[in-house]
Amino acid sequence: MNVFIGGAWPYANGPLHIGHIASLLPGDILARYFRLVGENVLHVSGSDCHGTPIMIRAKEEGISPQTAAERYHLEFKKVFEDLGFSYDLYTRTDDPFHHVEVQKIFIELLEKNLLYKKKEEQLYCKTCSRFLPDRYVEGHCPRCGQAARGDQCDNCSAILHPEELQNCQCRLCGNTPELSKTEHFSFALSQFQEILTNYVHSSQTKHLWRDNAIGLTSRYLAEGLLDRAATRDLELGVEVPIKGWSSKKIYVWIEAVAGYLTASKKWASLRGEKWLPFWENNVEAYYVHGKDNIPFHTIIWPAVLAGLGLHLPDRIISSEYLTLEKKKISTSRNYAIWASDLISRYDPDSIRYFLTINGPEKRDADFTWREFIHSHNSELLGAYGNLVNRTFKFIEKSFEGKVAGQFSDKKVKDKISSLYEETGEKIRTGEFKSALENIFKLVREANIRFDEQKPWITIKNDKKKCEATLYESAVIIANLSNLLQPFIPFSSQKVRERLLIAEPSWKWIEPNEFHAANTQPLFERIDLDKIEEEKRRLE
Repeated sequence: MNVFIGGAWPYANGPLHIGHIASLLPGDILARYFRLVGENVLHVSGSDCHGTPIMIRAKEEGISPQTAAERYHLEFKKVFEDLGFSYDLYTRTDDPFHHVEVQKIFIELLEKNLLYKKKEEQLYCKTCSRFLPDRYVEGHCPRCGQAARGDQCDNCSAILHPEELQNCQCRLCGNTPELSKTEHFSFALSQFQEILTNYVHSSQTKHLWRDNAIGLTSRYLAEGLLDRAATRDLELGVEVPIKGWSSKKIYVWIEAVAGYLTASKKWASLRGEKWLPFWENNVEAYYVHGKDNIPFHTIIWPAVLAGLGLHLPDRIISSEYLTLEKKKISTSRNYAIWASDLISRYDPDSIRYFLTINGPEKRDADFTWREFIHSHNSELLGAYGNLVNRTFKFIEKSFEGKVAGQFSDKKVKDKISSLYEETGEKIRTGEFKSALENIFKLVREANIRFDEQKPWITIKNDKKKCEATLYESAVIIANLSNLLQPFIPFSSQKVRERLLIAEPSWKWIEPNEFHAANTQPLFERIDLDKIEEEKRRLE
């Protein structure tokens, strides 16, 4: 089976924070799992280097938009690499390849009469002498009354038109803009009302989407889909490939989501292959993103794909919001934990573990330093690390680093074999937290088993039984390294290296003997003083 996994494209207008990582991490867990079971995986994403947010950031910093985008794109790449994200291609929207392919998509939609010219009123700022891109317009949402920008309300997730905002202002100068006539292309989104209604109903019936995606998308469909502008008066973006229109750009809400397709095409091109067979032949498509991106992945992108006659998203993995110490993360107020900063001080597996076991999978979640550090010390170090370290040290000290045997506990073997199946099913359906909890239940049971068999006593009076205990503990650890590979790959790799196991797999493994090649601790304890230190750093 082909498995396509598309991770949302972060705006290259500022550093990544823990909320971004929490929403994108499920994509890597999926990719790693599907590779282990032998599926043909394509995991893509990239930096969104166009649009108003980058222009605003560049203006604030007194640099060019290209310079700003380059800086943050490189930072994003390093963050994802440091956290072990296994993208098959991480690209960017200002790549010439992307521009050409997006223009081809635009022409195809135009030829299919899904784009049409329309004169409309758009907000114009006389002070700045320019039509305002949507994110240059700020005001209050007409639906919930909260502060919003011209394209979307972060509070209620409504997709907006700038002229709908109440008390709107130009973000650049603060003055009130006026409506002025201009001509643009519009996308005939209303034509897809029935197609998308049936599509969403089918996805709901098959339980393929998370509840937040079903609920929000159903609301939009109930209100009725309206055609939307497909071009904008922008300085940065993909030029409209029509004579006389080069000063206008393809609207980012079409152009950015098209990155899933253009990245797939580039990936295939780099391999000397054709992209379409992957997308169309026995494929399951996962789209991974945060709650604020739901309508773009469940309405806009499916409509574009339907217009192109391509495979629609199968599974929507849409996270809820992550708060920080009970407060909303705010980049404008510098109230955030920046991903690169977090990685510089803590183990990447600790970050991955915590953002999975305490992540915003089905409801909003809160990141607290107390829970993060206690989670590392009690679960990763105290449970898993303790099992690994005491087993390996015992083997090194009492058996010269080598034990052999045969796993005789059929009940435990059957349980672990079943855990592979159960974990795989949970990962496939986006239940990452539950999957990881079940694996750590096995970790705790393995520690209890070790204690009950008392190898520190049997080493004195029944050395053969002691070796059997240590061998079976090593077998359990080897299988844990497989099961944990999608979640915490760095420590899983360390375990395999110490047991001289070449590659991970997704099935019961039982080597005849183990060589405990390295008995260094798998994790280091984090001093509890760090809790208050990190909270002061937030202030």
